Amino acid sequence: MAKAYRSARTGRYVTKATAARSPKTTVAESGSNRSSGTHHRSAITGHYVTKATATRHPNTTVTERG
Repeated sequence: MAKAYRSARTGRYVTKATAARSPKTTVAESGSNRSSGTHHRSAITGHYVTKATATRHPNTTVTERG
């Protein structure tokens, strides 16, 4: 399955080259979000974070809606 890369700042899909240039603000996605609800993920660590953390760091957090 191909990976897709998404910018944490704009929410738009970006190329692999763009993701390589900006690793702290780009998230690699490898599949669909099969769960329900909203989740927030750090673009820097890749870990899921709380809503409060996502609010404090909007440029480096991706919001995934299920």
